[in-house]
Amino acid sequence: MLLEQTITLGQMRQSGARRLHVFCGDYKCSHSVVIDADCWPESLRLSDLEALFVCSVCGHRGADVRPDQGAEPRLARVDG
Repeated sequence: MLLEQTITLGQMRQSGARRLHVFCGDYKCSHSVVIDADCWPESLRLSDLEALFVCSVCGHRGADVRPDQGAEPRLARVDG
């Protein structure tokens, strides 16, 4: 079974997005944060980042990571 891979950060940047919107992977929590993505290389896929995030509200490991189109960045914790 092949897993679908998301776009790379380079592809995201080419579309004009410079930040990531990170949603807690626990649907009951629904916490989200917007962060700057400039610290990661162009070749990294958004799906590669998902397991690195730990929710600062509920402690859940894993997230849904998407390109952000506008909000101000806030702090988030990344393990890894």
